[in-house]
This record gives sequence, C-alpha cells and structure tokens, in this order.
Amino acid sequence: MIVAGLDIGSLTIKTLILEDGKIKSFTIIPTGADVNKLTRDCLEMTLKKSGDDLKNLSSIVATGYGRINIPFSDKSITEITCHALGANWLNPKTRTVIDIGGQDSKVISIDKNGRVVDFIMNDKCAAGTGRFLEVMAQALGIKTEELGEKSLQSRRKIKIGSMCTVFAESEVISLIAEGQAKEDIIRGLHEAISNRICSMANRLRLENIITLTGGVAKNIGMVRALKKRLKAKVYVPDEPQIVGALGAAIAANKILNSK
Repeated sequence: MIVAGLDIGSLTIKTLILEDGKIKSFTIIPTGADVNKLTRDCLEMTLKKSGDDLKNLSSIVATGYGRINIPFSDKSITEITCHALGANWLNPKTRTVIDIGGQDSKVISIDKNGRVVDFIMNDKCAAGTGRFLEVMAQALGIKTEELGEKSLQSRRKIKIGSMCTVFAESEVISLIAEGQAKEDIIRGLHEAISNRICSMANRLRLENIITLTGGVAKNIGMVRALKKRLKAKVYVPDEPQIVGALGAAIAANKILNSK
C-alpha cells in the first residue's frame, strides 16, 4: 500500500511517500504563490524519486496551512495531529512535541499512540518562528542556515529584550552599531526564543521524551539553547522538516486500514 503525505507550510512544501509503513522518498521545496501547482510539482518529484506514479497512490492526505487548497488530496488533517503522529512514529517514547515552523510554534502533549492530549500554539505573531530568524539573519547580513554554527562561537552573553519581530530587528541593528559580535547577538536570539518556547511548554504537562520538529530544529544553536533551557531528554529527527508530511501519510494509512 502506497500513500502520500503533503505538508504545505508558510515557507516550505514537503511531500512524502510511504509504502507499507516505510518511507520511500520525500521532497522539500519553497512555498510560492501558486500553492496547488507547487504542491503537485513537489509530489511528482517525490514520486519520481521512489519510482512510482500518481495512479499507484492509494491515498493522499494534506496538512499545514495550505491543506485546504489542494484539490487532489483525499483528506486534509491539522498539522497538530500530523506532527503528533509523525513524532510518535519516529520515536514511540515521545510524549511532548515542540514544532517550530515558518510562522508559528506549537507544544503538543501526546499519548503512547501518538494521539494529541493537549496543545498550545503561538500563531498570532512571528516571534520565535522560522520567519523571525529569517528577518534577524537579514539584519545581520548572513544566511539563515549560518545562524546555528555561528551562535556556537559566541563568547559573551547578550540579552535580547524584545520578541516582536519589528522591535527585535531594530534591537539587533542597534547592537551591531554598538560593535557587538554577531555570534553573541545570534546566541542571544536563540536564548530568547528558547525562553518563549519553554514558557509555552510550562503551561502544559511537559514530559520526556521531547521531540523537536520543523525547520528550526535544523539550527544546532537553537537546539542547544532549547536543551539547556528544557533540562530534559530531547530527540531531533534526522530530517525534522518532514515530520508533518510523515504524519499525514501515516493518517492516510490509518484511514485506509479502517475501511
């Protein structure tokens, strides 16, 4: 049985093929204006990698912010449910999922079967998200993917006072003008985000093991800051960005098996 999971996020589109409970292939591309076409293109790329065809798919489930705009999917499911399923599949000991995506962050409590017990979500502003870090990287004049490694070179602690994207950007520009090291500023940003995430997490019953998902989990400096702040066992998947798409594919399997 071959199924596909589609995760249409604010910054990236992820598609994944699952066959008999095993990941065959996946693709990650930037999100653009024509979400429907880009998602289809992304799926076709993934099918090509796995040597399959659209007609071979038994089911397609979509998740993420753009899920309602995909007419060729069989069902759409919230990203909270899908990240819970995907994290549980990757590490069955997971009881808390922290997903830091492009435009929101979520903390999800799950049971041993990957079902959502409770969750809290920040989707009112870009604070502590991938977009927040993109803006800060631009202000620093570096690439977003450089943030993690550079923060590890920090030798001095700097506190970032604001988590509002606009105010934090102004603060970063001021710190640069003062001659503060970029590495120290980045570390300060990571610590500010980790404080915000932990504040969210503490409003739930935080349990081990914590699995990090979303693109920001690729940032080694951000992961280190979270581990230090959480003081718990933290698991980072090899490819944390596909967890939502994986969960959508798992949901597709479950739907088929229930018929």
